[in-house]
Amino acid sequence: MSNYLTNHRFLKMNGLGNEIVVLDLRGEKHIVTSDEAIAIANDPRSRFDQMMVLHDPVTPGTDAFIRIYNTDGTIAGGCGNGTRCVAWALMADAEISAGFQGTKLHLETKMGPLVCERRGDVEFTVDMGVPLFGWQDIPLAHEVTDTLAFEVPLEGYKFVPAAGVSVGNPHIIFFIDNVADWDVHKVGPSLEHHPLFPERANISFAQLVAPDHFKVVVWERGAGATRACGTASCAVAVCAYRKGLAGRDVTVSLPGGDLQIEWRDNGHMFMTGPVELEWEDHFRPELFAGVR
Repeated sequence: MSNYLTNHRFLKMNGLGNEIVVLDLRGEKHIVTSDEAIAIANDPRSRFDQMMVLHDPVTPGTDAFIRIYNTDGTIAGGCGNGTRCVAWALMADAEISAGFQGTKLHLETKMGPLVCERRGDVEFTVDMGVPLFGWQDIPLAHEVTDTLAFEVPLEGYKFVPAAGVSVGNPHIIFFIDNVADWDVHKVGPSLEHHPLFPERANISFAQLVAPDHFKVVVWERGAGATRACGTASCAVAVCAYRKGLAGRDVTVSLPGGDLQIEWRDNGHMFMTGPVELEWEDHFRPELFAGVR
């Protein structure tokens, strides 16, 4: 029996090297399963850090609901780089856009509504919403005195105090002198699964270059080390501002390139950056062999 997704068209894109697959299931009832997502991620042609699956709108006035899958098949609350890729697809891809006119989209994910505005041919700004700083909101396993400076004990390592924030996903940031001093491939898995983080966590190491510029490397929950992470960039920016390290408008340099993050007075985080279409393809039948 062939899988429902066999021969479905997908877009392989990236946001600053953050590998993204866009799959349009609007008008269909199928919900991608964890096993299907893992199978898609395991194929070199459709390898992703996050897969953005478009569904019919849930809330009146929105253009689409997006389910976001990590490499390991788990669901993510948000993905800034992926949201920009979705915006390009809904505005520029001939088959997906279906005649959409305009430069602004109202999207919805598990983390809530997202407004995305086109700034150029491949550049978009996403309103990433309002960050949450309470220990229950991040969440942490127990209360800490200050979510901008708390210890994360890990045998064999001594870290500077961590900062925590939820930007739809739980993020933990270590502000350090030099990102080259830490190998995220080595420490990322242990920190992601640390017992202090009951829903696991995205781990970032952030180096202050200037009051308006950070260099950041990220270990993403459910995806591993990635070349870019939009929500992590937002997390670094808002925590840096609250710690007095930076202003409200900063550049975050990731291995894949730069994102501009602005934390406005109304509490909303705005992320601006480019996207790239790499290719389009269809899922091959053998991809889902053994997947129910």
